[in-house]
Amino acid sequence: MTMELVVCGYDDPVARKLVAEVQQEYVARYGSQDETPTDPADFTAPLGHFVVGRLDGDPVACGGWRGHDGEPKFRDGDAELKRMYVVKRARGRGLARVLLAELERSALERGRRRMVLETGTNQPEAIQLYTSSGYVAIPKFGFYACTETSRCYGKELA
Repeated sequence: MTMELVVCGYDDPVARKLVAEVQQEYVARYGSQDETPTDPADFTAPLGHFVVGRLDGDPVACGGWRGHDGEPKFRDGDAELKRMYVVKRARGRGLARVLLAELERSALERGRRRMVLETGTNQPEAIQLYTSSGYVAIPKFGFYACTETSRCYGKELA
């Protein structure tokens, strides 16, 4: 079974539905939604990218990245991974790894040199995915930089 990855806007209705689901996942794991400011425009080419993954037409995954240049805590050429999510009914099939590889590929194609992300200790499967994919711990950044459960990772793309 192959997942089809479709580029779409962060504010596309299907993407919004999946983002709402991942926000509820954060509520279950951390007690609140992710309050990191996000603007749909951040995920549009050439400085951003967002995709929805479909199995037999059924939307089962999403994720994207947004570029950062000239910002504190980031290096020029960084792409920040956001809203990586696979619905519960489709987990355990390697879809997150496929999605991650596509996001890395698209970021590198657009001149991004490093992928960075913030996750948390209540998402051990996410931490396992990232570390087994070559991500290493980096200094904390972003909205949750001072939060004990926050963990930040990066991977050189080029």
